Amino acid sequence: MGQGSEVNTPDVEIQEVNIEKSMLLRLIVMGKKSLPNPAERSKPYWGFVELVTTKIQDIKDALKGEEYDTKTRGHRHKPAARALGQGVYRILKHHSGEGDKSKKMHTHLIYKLEFPSEGAENRRQEELNVEREGSFLIQIKNPTQGQLKRKRKKKAIFPAHMQGRFGKLRYHAADPPDFLNYQGCEFLLISASDDIPKELGLEIEEDASCSDLVNIFGETASADALYRGIWV
Repeated sequence: MGQGSEVNTPDVEIQEVNIEKSMLLRLIVMGKKSLPNPAERSKPYWGFVELVTTKIQDIKDALKGEEYDTKTRGHRHKPAARALGQGVYRILKHHSGEGDKSKKMHTHLIYKLEFPSEGAENRRQEELNVEREGSFLIQIKNPTQGQLKRKRKKKAIFPAHMQGRFGKLRYHAADPPDFLNYQGCEFLLISASDDIPKELGLEIEEDASCSDLVNIFGETASADALYRGIWV
């Protein structure tokens, strides 16, 4: 996304962040609390950007459990988050026709796990459709069209040059990926493949410098499912 990137954070609506110097963190929530099922290639899974921040403590606070009261359901308990996987990801532009730029461009979100390591217990990952690697079509929802799927949340507000990419469309490819730097951004993931080299003709290289979530958030989020394959 380049050295500079516009984001909106809890403290400031829009600010310029030098991502070469500051860590940009996103908390993304999937509506079904799982990744798309690889066997359902045409079924979209909805998600949204809950939080964008440069402060590690903001994410730690969001991952903690909490007790709260509601008018309709009484006292509720939200358990703390638990780590399920750690790895690297990329967002890529892709054309449907090989070598044919006239074909419609779309974007893929691809990832590869570093932990759990290959061959380790992975029953908990399988329960939530977290494969060793995967590829999803990702589409960004136009915040000016349709109703929000989540209640009492603000719609994303994109800068004019980004909002203009939608035109009258309800969805647009994640191009640029900076759409995901805006809290409230809604998107769809559609399972594409769990064989990235075959589908896109590339390999995802592991990069330890880009994924150190367990060390950063380990005191907040249990890593038992990550290393031992169990929930606690």
